[in-house]
Amino acid sequence: MANETQDLFAPSKKLYLLDGMALLYRAHFALIRSPRFTSGGQCTSAVFGMLNTVTDILTKHEPTHIAFAFDTSEPTERHKAFPEYKAHRDAMPEDLASQIPLVDRLLEALNITVIRMPGYEADDVIGTLAHQAQAEGFETWMVTPDKDYHQLVTDQIHVYKPGSKGGQAEVLGVDEVCKLWEIDRVTQVIDVLGLMGDASDNIPGVPGIGPKTAKKLVSEFGSVEGLLDNVDKLKGKQKERVAENREQALLSKKLVTIQLDVPTEVDLESLRCKGNDEAKLRELLVDLEFETVGKRLFGNSFSAASARTAVVQEKRKSEIQQSLFDEPANQKTLADVTKTYHTVTTKKARTDLIKQLRKADAFCFDTEATGLDPRTAEPLGIAISLRPHEAYYVVCPSDPDERQAMLEEFADVLSDPKITKIGHNLKYDVSLLRWQGIKVAPPLFDTMLVHTIAEPEMPHGMDALCELYLNYKPIPTSDLIGPKGKEQKSMADVPLEQLAEYACEDADVTLQLAEVLRTVMEENEVQQVCNDVECPLVPVLVEMEFNGITLDTESLGKYAELLQTEIDDLQTKIYAAAQHEFNIDSPKQLGVVLFEELKLEEKPKKTATGQYSTREAELERLSGKHEIIRDVLDYRNARKLKSTYVDQLPGAVNPETGRLHTHYSQTWTATGRLQSNDPNLQTIPVRKERGREIRAAFVPRSEDHLILSADYSQIELRIMAELSQDEAMMSAFINNEDIHTVTASKVYKVDPDDVTREMRAKAKTVNFGIIYGISAFGLQQRLNIPRAEASDLINNYFEKYPGVQRYIDSTIEFAQEHGFVKTKTGRRRFVRDITSRSRNSKAAAERLAMNSPIQGTAADMLKLAMINVADGLKAGGFETKMLLTVHDELVFDMLKSEADQVMPVIEAAMKNALPMEVPILVEMGTGKNWLEAH
Repeated sequence: MANETQDLFAPSKKLYLLDGMALLYRAHFALIRSPRFTSGGQCTSAVFGMLNTVTDILTKHEPTHIAFAFDTSEPTERHKAFPEYKAHRDAMPEDLASQIPLVDRLLEALNITVIRMPGYEADDVIGTLAHQAQAEGFETWMVTPDKDYHQLVTDQIHVYKPGSKGGQAEVLGVDEVCKLWEIDRVTQVIDVLGLMGDASDNIPGVPGIGPKTAKKLVSEFGSVEGLLDNVDKLKGKQKERVAENREQALLSKKLVTIQLDVPTEVDLESLRCKGNDEAKLRELLVDLEFETVGKRLFGNSFSAASARTAVVQEKRKSEIQQSLFDEPANQKTLADVTKTYHTVTTKKARTDLIKQLRKADAFCFDTEATGLDPRTAEPLGIAISLRPHEAYYVVCPSDPDERQAMLEEFADVLSDPKITKIGHNLKYDVSLLRWQGIKVAPPLFDTMLVHTIAEPEMPHGMDALCELYLNYKPIPTSDLIGPKGKEQKSMADVPLEQLAEYACEDADVTLQLAEVLRTVMEENEVQQVCNDVECPLVPVLVEMEFNGITLDTESLGKYAELLQTEIDDLQTKIYAAAQHEFNIDSPKQLGVVLFEELKLEEKPKKTATGQYSTREAELERLSGKHEIIRDVLDYRNARKLKSTYVDQLPGAVNPETGRLHTHYSQTWTATGRLQSNDPNLQTIPVRKERGREIRAAFVPRSEDHLILSADYSQIELRIMAELSQDEAMMSAFINNEDIHTVTASKVYKVDPDDVTREMRAKAKTVNFGIIYGISAFGLQQRLNIPRAEASDLINNYFEKYPGVQRYIDSTIEFAQEHGFVKTKTGRRRFVRDITSRSRNSKAAAERLAMNSPIQGTAADMLKLAMINVADGLKAGGFETKMLLTVHDELVFDMLKSEADQVMPVIEAAMKNALPMEVPILVEMGTGKNWLEAH
């Protein structure tokens, strides 16, 4: 019943940790003979090198998580233990120092987290995070030219050394490190480094012992301590030097040992790759005059696009300022306007304010709280604005009972359906209040959501919007709690007068932004998706998150034991097939077994680092050649399920509610699809039996309830039929025929009764592949069939479904003319590379153009369905609760006694969410757990 195009697994957790300062120096000095400068004289060599390194990693290796760590100027424990540590280093060259702010801008534009911890070096931070990540199931690459990191390598932690002068990068695992250092185990790197010392860091080591001798001694005695315990076995000068420098050797070993216990308090999930902030990146590339890089990243339209963005922003600024002020913008700005802000602390003042709110058509509100997690944060106050330049900050009492009573005073106006509630990132505020027992009802107007939809290529933070549309810089949050990346204090510690000013300003400027963005929304023709889809969805998502879902942790624990038994059995079978033990989780060792020892393929594919490719797609292609392949795939499957889901989910259960409460993001994906995280419940596998068993642990809240699953059937194919208006495809759905059998009949040119199971399976791949712009080569690879057969299938498809070809052609033509495509509700997806001179970029943009309206319309339909369902449940007074959305599916806690009444309500709400000529089919199932219902 789930979306049949969905991948079986989410991407593996791949973390790249970059040693900022080492890479900065390396990039700068790589171009020391021919440095890069802007026309204004700014050196850019280091920024250029850093950008190339990062984009190379992002594009070639597709990390799921990434971060930079930088050294700071504060002394570390090493300096305290040995004041001469790094004392002889030259000062940073002026040309390099001037680039550090530019590198910070670059990483901000790339949305990459930067970690600086006073008192700790980057290698300590990276070492700590790498080992933390290993414990959480990540595969980690430490990106650095620094040899000290070799001591950290494990089977899950590698060193990635970028190639010099455009050369190939080098990846070092356990085997490579041991071979390079001539040691038996990785930790002995520390002993070799300690003995030989390091002149660049002023680490003394033992005089007279260089790399070669250090390796020999460690090989013979095992460690520095082992050497010192056996000094009597040495001879001559060497014996004398080691004996005399005993304490210096131990100190040197301590100095080269990377710490693994730095108190970073970094949540690894916060390091997830977020995609570029394209506006900031374009602006930076223009400033640095990186024309070639810009074209590589954004296509040949890079310069024009950058200029267009700047012109649009300046034009909009001018237009907005002219509409707000009587005098020209260059004579008067919002900063010059008198503002009236009030701090409300008494019951009488709150009563007077509520009277005003009840008479209003709309008001803006913004909460201040002790933290960023609305489930656990405590409200500090509510800022409210009814008129521009005027706002109130209502202070929450510190006593919980008094605070609750105060919030309940505002419950009626917040739930009044006649009053529009305005805010920026309203989902946080609505969720915070919901966890305090206060419901906020539509209509809502979220300036962040609206701007994301109206101007998807622009930044959407409130500060950026204020500068762009109001020509005004609001009080930075950092003025109150400190800058990002450093230890920030809580809003609870901010003096009331300062906090009230900040909060009132937020509400005030957001109210003004709302007025401006209504015009922007209308000009860009996105009123429907803003007013009917995204803004009304906010309280629906908040309620679903608040409801949560029950997890049977006991059954999941038993399943973990069963999986471990399977893993052990598969491991035994794999060892038997290979005739020796090896690290199955090591791609390198597995590749050697498959392609050198078992010789499963004459010319196996290799990765960018020169290793044999053992990716899942490669192994699937070879699965018929030896039983070890299927066992390895099953082993990986079982290991991934256990580490990613079975072992992790119980820890995500809220101890207060005993339920899992995910978080849904409306702005995560460009297609409009919702993203679930903390924990991610959308990637739980559904295709294979082993993965489906996880869903059996998701259960109803009580014996009086069942889990109900309601799933759109083949929704993207139905939307393709609707958008293309292809008569044959529409007819198949209208007549309730099996679309895959119909397609097989057409592409193989046989009667429907003569379609075989194999024909239908191939036709199914073609049906879904066409949506994603599959080529003959792609179909050949997917089905493992001759290229000619793949070409015939695609040609026959378009011959029998000519409307689909017309849809593709017209959509691409529209994108070339306008630079974007749109869904049935008006949601836009920009495809700038549609006019690129690069064949690959243009082809990718065309696939994006044809697919985005389909995926986006499916996303909009599901969101509208959720709104309709929520309204239907409320109108019917049902106790059944909507809990989750996963792809095209909605999951409910259904009261058994309501089944006959509530199921038709849900089905009708979903079917009629977005009226179409093509009939919409909703498949429903119930059970004692999610697996039974699915």
